[in-house]
Amino acid sequence: QVQLVESGGGLVQAGGSLRLSCAASGRTFSRVGWFRQAPGKDRAFVASIRWSGGNTVYPDSVKGRFTISRDRLKNTVYLQMNSLKAEDTAVYYCAADSSPGGNTGYDYWGQGTQVTVSS
Repeated sequence: QVQLVESGGGLVQAGGSLRLSCAASGRTFSRVGWFRQAPGKDRAFVASIRWSGGNTVYPDSVKGRFTISRDRLKNTVYLQMNSLKAEDTAVYYCAADSSPGGNTGYDYWGQGTQVTVSS
């Protein structure tokens, strides 16, 4: 059974930091990403990492503040979030791409973890 389990969300003041974790089990993945969805907004891409090479991608909105990394032994992906802003408030989801090339979309999703940044 494939599972992605997020943890690490919570309430933090603006300017603070949080680290989210995504523990994967059940199979291997070629790429893992983080997405977020704020109330009334569409789901937005936050970061991704290729499992084998470690290549990372970020949108401009989080570049320089967020860092995605993975621990291959623990099968876990992390999202370190620094200099948090009120607009980072959202439910954060971990997602994984099981295709060999890591380029066909995310087919597994976690349950989400709430991040709230108070201003």
